[in-house]
Amino acid sequence: MSTPTLRQLQGPAHTRIYAYGAARGENYVPNDDLVGPIDSSDEWIRQRTGIVTRVRADSGTDAIDLASDAAREAVAKSGVEPSAIDAVIVATISNPKQTPSASAIVADRIGANPAAAYDVNAACAGFAYGVAQADALIRGGLATHVVVVGAEKLSDIVDPTDRSISFLLGDGAGAVVIGPSDTPGIGPTIWGSDGSKADAVGMNATLTEFRDGSAPWPTLRQEGPTVFRWAVWEMVKVARQAIEAAGIQPSDLAAFVPHQANMRIIDEFAKQLGLPESVVIGRDIETTGNTSAASIPLATHRLLEEHPELSGGLALQIGFGAGLVFGAQVVVLP
Repeated sequence: MSTPTLRQLQGPAHTRIYAYGAARGENYVPNDDLVGPIDSSDEWIRQRTGIVTRVRADSGTDAIDLASDAAREAVAKSGVEPSAIDAVIVATISNPKQTPSASAIVADRIGANPAAAYDVNAACAGFAYGVAQADALIRGGLATHVVVVGAEKLSDIVDPTDRSISFLLGDGAGAVVIGPSDTPGIGPTIWGSDGSKADAVGMNATLTEFRDGSAPWPTLRQEGPTVFRWAVWEMVKVARQAIEAAGIQPSDLAAFVPHQANMRIIDEFAKQLGLPESVVIGRDIETTGNTSAASIPLATHRLLEEHPELSGGLALQIGFGAGLVFGAQVVVLP
C-alpha cells in the first residue's frame, strides 16, 4: 500500500513590515522622583544611563492595555482590515496573568478573532523573536498578516530601592503589522541564548516562593557590569552577523535601533560597528526608559515620526537581555 503524499503549505517568498503603532505610559517620571530610595542623584543616573525621564503607566493600566492600543494604531495605519489578521504575537514578561495569554485578549480587542494568538517570553529580545516568527509563519503559508507587539508594564515588577535596575525601567508597547511583499523586507534573523548567564538579569524570586511567604514580591534584578560587557562585546558580533546575513554593509543602513538598555551601550555599539554619521540611531531611552520587549518598536516608531525620510530605508534592530537571549535582523522601514 502506497503512502499518500502529504500536503505542506508554502507561502509568499518575501515579507515586510507595513506599519508601526505605539503606546506609552501616561506619566513622565523624572530622575528626581526616584533618587531618594536609591540614595542617588539626577546627575548620576544621566551619566550612567542617559535617562532624563521615563514613562510609567497608571495603576489601572496593564501591559495588555498598552499592547492593545499599540496594535490598534499599527493595524489602522497598515491598511489591513482587522479581520484579515491571521495571528497575533505579544512579546512580554509582564502579562499580569500566567494565563490567558495577552495575545488572545489583544486579538479580541482589535477585532482579529479567531486569529492564532500566543505570547513570547524572551525579555528584551522578544520583539525581534516575534518578527522572526511572523516572517516564518507568512512564508510558511500559516498566516498572511501578523501583528507583533512588544509590551511591558515593568513598574509592576520593580523594587524602588534597588540600585541595579529600578531607575532604568519604563512602561509601554510597540507594534507592527507584517505581511507579504514583492521584495525582501525582513532579513535573516540571528538569534540565540546563553542560559549559563541566567543570573545576570532576571527575577529575584518565584511566585510560589512569594505565595509560601519565603520571598517578597518578585522583582527584576541585574548585575550591571556583567550585562554591560556582554551587550557591548558579544552582541556587536551578533549585529555584524545580521548585517552579513542580510547581504549588506553597515554603510547601507539608514537606521540602527538597538534595545534601549543604556545610552552608553547604544553609543559603544555604534562605535564598535563603525556606523557612518548618516545612520540615524534610536535613542528613545532618554525620555522613555528601558521598556524591555517594547523598546525596539517604540524607538522605531519615534524615529519614523521624527525622520519620515527614513521610510524605505534599511534598519538594523537588535534585542538582548534576560535569559540571556538575543535576536537581530535588518528590516525595511515602512
